[in-house]
Amino acid sequence: MATTISEAEELVRQTGPKQMLIGGEWVESAEGATFETHDPATGDLLGVIAEGGAEDVNRAVRAARFALEEGPWSKMSASERGRLIHRVGDLIMENAEELATLETLDNGKPKAVALAADVPLSADLFWYMAGWATKLNGGTINPSVPYLPDAEFHSYTLREPVGVVGQIIPWNFPLLMAAWKLGPALATGCTVVLKPAEQTPLSALRLGELIQEAGIPDGVVNIVPGYGETAGAALAAHPDVDKVAFTGSTEIGKLIARTATGNLKRVSLELGGKSPNIIFSDADVDAAIEGAAQGIFFNQGEVCSAGSRLYVQSDQFDRVVEGISEAAKGIKVGHGLEEDTDMGPLVSAEQFERVTGYLNRGAEEGNRAVTGGKAIDGPGFFVEPTVLVDAKPSDTIVREEVFGPVIAAMPFDDIDDLARQANDSHYGLAAGIWTRDISKAHRLASRIKAGTVHVNTYHVFAAELPFGGYKQSGWGREMGEEVLKNYLETKSVIVGL
Repeated sequence: MATTISEAEELVRQTGPKQMLIGGEWVESAEGATFETHDPATGDLLGVIAEGGAEDVNRAVRAARFALEEGPWSKMSASERGRLIHRVGDLIMENAEELATLETLDNGKPKAVALAADVPLSADLFWYMAGWATKLNGGTINPSVPYLPDAEFHSYTLREPVGVVGQIIPWNFPLLMAAWKLGPALATGCTVVLKPAEQTPLSALRLGELIQEAGIPDGVVNIVPGYGETAGAALAAHPDVDKVAFTGSTEIGKLIARTATGNLKRVSLELGGKSPNIIFSDADVDAAIEGAAQGIFFNQGEVCSAGSRLYVQSDQFDRVVEGISEAAKGIKVGHGLEEDTDMGPLVSAEQFERVTGYLNRGAEEGNRAVTGGKAIDGPGFFVEPTVLVDAKPSDTIVREEVFGPVIAAMPFDDIDDLARQANDSHYGLAAGIWTRDISKAHRLASRIKAGTVHVNTYHVFAAELPFGGYKQSGWGREMGEEVLKNYLETKSVIVGL
């Protein structure tokens, strides 16, 4: 890819698919509709994308159904399917520079971050799931039937693909979220209609090309860019979709769940969070400061599991706040293609207004910015890394998901009250605990209602680790063996002997 920002933007405008992938063909919208995608750091146009609507979803679902029932996918051995999935991961790494550049231009994140995290994690997810393709075994059961005491049976279970899956992914990790969704669906033998976020369609479309290059049969993966209220809603409601998987806000997740009731399709949801990060006095405080800063400022704070509620034992509170504030002041904010950039812009004007609105609301409620607290002047959607204090448990900044580089720090003394505060949220996605007392860490981890609890670390993601939330942070899990349950049906077969 080109080295300068303007050259990279121009190259994206000139190359790469701008159509949607349906049945193995790159096609225009049925109605000829399009939308634009822009560089959030400059506002410059990156491309004009085919905008999917209800008819495009219909076409994609028909293609997925045909590929499931008539094409070679279901007749393919699990071993061959696994080899193709593994090849997708290989191609991601072979095209790492291009994919990282697309993520940076479309989402805003630093290219160095995309190269270190987004791209290799995406490849590894496909490699990991490729191995599961040959291991989706049922079992044998010897049933005891009270009303047939003399009968004998040979019984076994089969694990079969749930069918055609609609997948709707967010804009904060566009390539990685596509991988999280596609990998297990393909490993289990499902076929897919994927709708990327309208803010960040480019890497998903390029991934579609790589999926074709890998040899995945036509119609197994269909990609329909578009808006949530049109393409997304049509996919969630479609009567011939057997399951819908969504990652995004809790508000939209509730809409998805209601929409899916038409044919009672299976639903999995990976939703929002307001995660507590807890620092005890006996922690390695310097490491905790670094970890807490990374836990909120990574990816511009646009992370569902961001440690946005910081609880610090009182005798270390001032030191920790000062340390995180100094870390925030040292963050270089700029275009993600600039080599010295630590933090890029927020993804869109809408997200910029959301985050700055929360900062204004926080100021009105008495939250004090030790550092940051404002937008950054100039083109692009930049916000200062922000550390807030003087927040009360009832304040908006403590209750609601900001999804930006904003942390609220609060002191605590009593561990029982701390556990109550940590759980005092509609969300339950993640948490962090920093202490040298491992017994205390285990005891507290068992009390926190969250899908992931980090101890003396934060933001650790791996293909082997299940990820998901309690309460209004979602249904089901992504990654690990757990995610396969989202895409499988279990069938019992009973044979009388």
